Amino acid sequence: MEFMNFSDNELKILIDRSDCEQLLFQKADKVRRQHYGTDVYIRGLIELSNYCKNNCYYCGIRCGNKEIDRYRLSKEEIMSCCEQGYGLGFRTFVLQGGEDVYFSDKIICDIVSSIKKIYSDCAITLSLGEKTYSSYKAIFDAGADRYLLRHETANPAHYRQLHPDSLSIENRKECLWNLKKIGYQVGSGFMVGSPFQTTELIIEDLRFLQELQPDMIGIGPFIPHKNTPFGQHSSGNLNLSLRLIAILRLMFPHALIPATTALGTITQNGRELGLTVGANVVMPNLSPVKFRKQYELYDNKICTGEEAAECRKCLEKRVKAAGYNIVTHIGHVKK
Repeated sequence: MEFMNFSDNELKILIDRSDCEQLLFQKADKVRRQHYGTDVYIRGLIELSNYCKNNCYYCGIRCGNKEIDRYRLSKEEIMSCCEQGYGLGFRTFVLQGGEDVYFSDKIICDIVSSIKKIYSDCAITLSLGEKTYSSYKAIFDAGADRYLLRHETANPAHYRQLHPDSLSIENRKECLWNLKKIGYQVGSGFMVGSPFQTTELIIEDLRFLQELQPDMIGIGPFIPHKNTPFGQHSSGNLNLSLRLIAILRLMFPHALIPATTALGTITQNGRELGLTVGANVVMPNLSPVKFRKQYELYDNKICTGEEAAECRKCLEKRVKAAGYNIVTHIGHVKK
């Protein structure tokens, strides 16, 4: 089955109306099984720093949050996470962090090349925010394979409502196009239920993704953090998030779509539900337990107290119970 090219009106109906969702969910699961069977890829998440120079209004690690204990992992700690993860069957390591000025191109390149030297059969995914073309190129040349950079909202006015003046959707999009040009497997995505979001804005996000054609698409419900300007805002809706995962699977049948931690945070079986409607990736946490609570993008994040082996075992059971199977190979996008 090829991708489905919905009209704006069709998208509006699928997004807004819950009475269509069971058929939508069934179709999405059918398409994911046609392309990926019951395989669920695992990625080992390493949250390397909660320092961030930016002050995004929705994010718990924003520089304006003075209530947070800051940390950053040393190279030795990162390598130790990879060693443990490799032993648990992980073949992709995701290095994620705030835009921490300490992690210069030289330091990141050294970490990436060191991981690749030891674990040449693994993929390295980075999620470290906006950088220049030359920075992205240097890190790619050092051995990075994938880069995650959610655009969050494709609409300039909405972007301005969520971010300070120092950030712009124009630069965000330019970063994504640069990453594609360099040769990364690129991931983007957006929050569901972010403040001021409308159905029309969501459709605009989907149209931008059609233009970008990313390899990975990460969406999840907005969850407020108490120490941000949106601390009292309502969380995103579970069923709307699931409908959008299903829509994405139909629009992008080959994409790698995670069942996110945020889904599992707003409801206990959220990640399993995500898998049943088209998601095919999960990202257990490999970060040292002593730092996990400090990487708090939003309130009440799950799995902050589990050791990596516990996390891996728990997810494997959950995935199997949902009718799918964790696979440990590198898990590139199928095109």
